Amino acid sequence: MNSESYDFIIAGGGTAALVVAARLSEDSSQRILVLEAGSDHSEDPRVKIPALYSALLKSEVDWDFQTETQPGLNNRRINLNQGKALGGSTVMNAQVFAPPTKKLIDSWALLGNDGWTWEGLRDYYAKAYTSPPRVPDNIKKSLGIDGWTAKNELGTGPVQVSFPGNPFHPIREAWAATFKDIGYLMPNDPWVDPTVGVGGFSNLASIDPVKRERSHSARAYYYPVKSRKSLHVLTNAIVEKILFEENSTKVTGVQYRYETQTRTASARKEVIVAAGALQSPKLLELSGVGNASLLERHNIKVVKHLEGVGENLQDHLACDIVFEAADGLETLDALQDPEVLEQSMQEFMANHTGLVTTNGINTYAYMPVVKYQSGKGREFLKQMLDTNRPTAGNLSDKTQAQALAYYDIAESTLLDPNASSGAYLTALANNPKSPDPTTGEPAPPVTGGHIDFVAILAQPLSRGSVHIKSNDLSDAPIIDPRYLTNQVDVEVFAEHMHYIQTLATSPSLNGIFKQPLKISPSEACFADLDAAKKYLRARASSMWHPAGTCAMLPEDKGGVVDSSLKVYGVENLRVVDSSVVPLLPPGNLQSTVYALAEKAADLIKMQYGLKATY
Repeated sequence: MNSESYDFIIAGGGTAALVVAARLSEDSSQRILVLEAGSDHSEDPRVKIPALYSALLKSEVDWDFQTETQPGLNNRRINLNQGKALGGSTVMNAQVFAPPTKKLIDSWALLGNDGWTWEGLRDYYAKAYTSPPRVPDNIKKSLGIDGWTAKNELGTGPVQVSFPGNPFHPIREAWAATFKDIGYLMPNDPWVDPTVGVGGFSNLASIDPVKRERSHSARAYYYPVKSRKSLHVLTNAIVEKILFEENSTKVTGVQYRYETQTRTASARKEVIVAAGALQSPKLLELSGVGNASLLERHNIKVVKHLEGVGENLQDHLACDIVFEAADGLETLDALQDPEVLEQSMQEFMANHTGLVTTNGINTYAYMPVVKYQSGKGREFLKQMLDTNRPTAGNLSDKTQAQALAYYDIAESTLLDPNASSGAYLTALANNPKSPDPTTGEPAPPVTGGHIDFVAILAQPLSRGSVHIKSNDLSDAPIIDPRYLTNQVDVEVFAEHMHYIQTLATSPSLNGIFKQPLKISPSEACFADLDAAKKYLRARASSMWHPAGTCAMLPEDKGGVVDSSLKVYGVENLRVVDSSVVPLLPPGNLQSTVYALAEKAADLIKMQYGLKATY
């Protein structure tokens, strides 16, 4: 086998991996190797052009995972699209750059992770992105941000963000007015003031405000430093396993496949696993780190028994209702017309303007269940929380401790009127992907403009797992999120789903939707709470935010890594990606993965005394 030596080897070349690689390579004395299974697709128009992201689904850029059948979702298998490319899922996601909330990030510390508070992460969020350019006063009202008193000048990092699309599209102003009318408008930019945990706002997207192209981790972090002699990036290189000293838990390097050859690389300092929430556990298990009973069943030598590997899988479920847009309202549905698409592509190529420069997602909101904040709704909430509190049952001590810790945070969130248990967004297009609840099949194409109104279960209590299917690297992992297996999730999600009617019928949105209000695929979801439950079981799908499978938690709570992201009981091994996220933020995950990776890079540099010499 060919073998080379490096200071750090990073298994994976996605979002977090390239952040860490770029930061560690700032010290020119270090040799860093990045091994990415996919190719570099940065020049692919489907990657560069914001409106074309859905064309990447089930393509060569997509790992195209599927869950096991989900009883909580009518025994459906759910697609989990994850990026197989340099830049990972930032190459193919919907580009929403959503802020966290202070309460949520502080809960990471409450789970037992010292230093992982909002105060400890704030600067790392800012280090990852550049704040949008100053917005002219005449545009602020149309963007729905005229009430924001503080300018966001915090961000100074590589990822370029903007308010996507046409700044004069009426949906943002109508959205702001709607949430102002119900008393839930974000009083300030949620990036500037994350202490306000609920309310509607205009969201950012990882779209360059000048080039109007997707800004992803390969372009933002790797391309500016790719000429560094200290940094070596191999694409189409599949890491097969982590290597250890014989009869030891000390990591020495990795074995990987490249150009039909099996090679090894040794790590003088560390191997950093950054393969994502669905594949980092797989690599650990194939290497002998995980639940001993599982590994022995697959004839894998146990290096370190760590039962939390692959457990604690959490994900955001989303469920939508499609409304017909008012006549003349700009939506991305127009791109279904080949002539319009061709003209829009020509406009983009010539001027980087036009309809394809937006992801279509302009509005967002973090919300509590309004019904639970007083009266009978409040009484029902307390009773439901008491009834569903975890009990010992057949749980191990670690699983019980973990379940109780998470339940305490969920209870605190649901009882706090200023904390979000759900999120809402709108997308300027029909949704052809999710199934029609009556047929179970995707709805056939329809003409006209549409607005997709989406509710998201922001803080799910349901937990699943991802584990190896066999000791064969080519086998996809067994992914079982166990969506909606916790009854609290069912009740909370149904309330948020039902609340869409209140928002959609508000006076401020009357001009956005065609009147009388026409929705699809079914008006039955508005009938009552039971109808909403039936609807979401038939239609809800993943937001593609898997996390928590190598959780940063105390080991006695089923954790896999400590607060320095080091794997318990293993020397020279760290995990840095969404798998270590102990609790999902309320919105899209990418900004938090960037921040986590920035902090991880500093932790590593501090340990080894590395300095910026470039």
